[in-house]
Amino acid sequence: MENIRVRFAPSPTGALHIGGIRTALYNYLLAKKHKGTFILRIEDTDQTRYVPGAEEYIIESLRWCGIVPDEGQSFGGEYGPYRQSDRKEIYAKYAEQLVQNGYGYYAFDTAEELEKQREQDKTFKYGAETRMKLNNSLALSPDELQQRINSGEPYVIRLKVPENEEVIVQDLIRGEVVFRSDELDDKVMLKADGMPTYHLANIVDDYLMKITHVIRGEEWLPSTGHHVLLYRFLGWADKMPQFAHLPLILKPDGKGKLSKRDGVRLGIPVFPLSWKGETPEESFTGFREFGFLPQALLNFLAFLGWNPGTEQEIFALEELTQAFSLEKISKSGARFDFDKAKWFNQQYIHAADPVTLEQLVRPIIEQQGYYPEQAFLEGFCKLMQERVGLLPEFWEKGYYFFRNIKDYDTKNVQKRWKPESREMFAELIETLENLESSHWKEQDVHAKVEAFMTERGLKPGDVFPLLRVALAGTMQGPAVFEMMALLGKDEVTERLRNAITLFDTFV
Repeated sequence: MENIRVRFAPSPTGALHIGGIRTALYNYLLAKKHKGTFILRIEDTDQTRYVPGAEEYIIESLRWCGIVPDEGQSFGGEYGPYRQSDRKEIYAKYAEQLVQNGYGYYAFDTAEELEKQREQDKTFKYGAETRMKLNNSLALSPDELQQRINSGEPYVIRLKVPENEEVIVQDLIRGEVVFRSDELDDKVMLKADGMPTYHLANIVDDYLMKITHVIRGEEWLPSTGHHVLLYRFLGWADKMPQFAHLPLILKPDGKGKLSKRDGVRLGIPVFPLSWKGETPEESFTGFREFGFLPQALLNFLAFLGWNPGTEQEIFALEELTQAFSLEKISKSGARFDFDKAKWFNQQYIHAADPVTLEQLVRPIIEQQGYYPEQAFLEGFCKLMQERVGLLPEFWEKGYYFFRNIKDYDTKNVQKRWKPESREMFAELIETLENLESSHWKEQDVHAKVEAFMTERGLKPGDVFPLLRVALAGTMQGPAVFEMMALLGKDEVTERLRNAITLFDTFV
């Protein structure tokens, strides 16, 4: 395949929706599969919607996810600048070229005048049927036009959409898409302040940056007719990239497009990283802060619209790269199944090595005020990793490895704690204290307790449940002897002593 160049081109208008990350991922995968180039371009032509910090958020999100651009804003490259507001001077000449070649025109209509037109006609569209009745260079005499320009009257440049044409797009996902030119309006190309609209800027930039494939959300499909016309009118039809419009990401119930409000309503993340807005309502928890590994998130997102056609579900990024193709992307929307996202995360946590997990879990434990040694924390992660699905659950489900037990399973104690249990626990403590600390290993502790039980004719049900509750407060958690080995001799015997006194109060 040709030297593929793709771009992810978000607008810095707030937190980057998770759908944007999926778009970036698909662009990245196509580029990497064909040894092409993945570019980040910031499309900030609409300065009224610019939000401080949003650009930095976009870049940090891509870095965290591990889909790092080869060139672009903050990454360098020979086709910069990669922020559209820094390219303002580039666009005017192309807008003027449209006018000079008869494919564009100056329009002096004010916002108020256009609003009045819409009030009078709810179906009003600035186009072939209306343009000659409006305030533009097509309807004005040459003298009046020159006079208005000389006087400094503000104007925009609009695209002159031809009448009675079919505009055909061969979409790599949807096949042939046909637009009737009569249904397209004369969109603004250059605004009165000299800034281009999205439509002109993204076509000019894609051409100048030699973009070969435009992979973007379904919401941009209706604009593609205008974009094809622009390529033609600017003389670049032979350089037009191939288009691929991705399916929507749907709400968890499958009804409608997933929105940031769904995240708030359902208590689930719909952004890669947390975002602090001006109000609590505009602040959101991200997948990272929710406890997801980036690899799991990418694996989950890849399957929102794409399927490899095999039974395999767990893919490393390199495997995704090799398996990916645009032809395997569905036309229909993909339901955002958060339970499936958690399942992916669980699989990645289960498969991670304890050294990696220790680095991820440490900030969570230290946030609680505990600073364990590396070996202890690695051991803890190894014991807990098959019992958690999200990183914060390491603390939530295993806090008792670091601090006193806050809740005991009193029902199980009441069921099993008998008058003779006190004496049994006291003897067990003495037995464990006789085991040298240098031999305090899982198998040695296990052998010691088994020998103790055999000698006194005790069954597992007489000892293990009480032992587990004494050590963890719960019947859940890692195997008893694994816990005892990690907690250490002194901590285990102290907890058992405390349990003798405490369990008496439960019955």
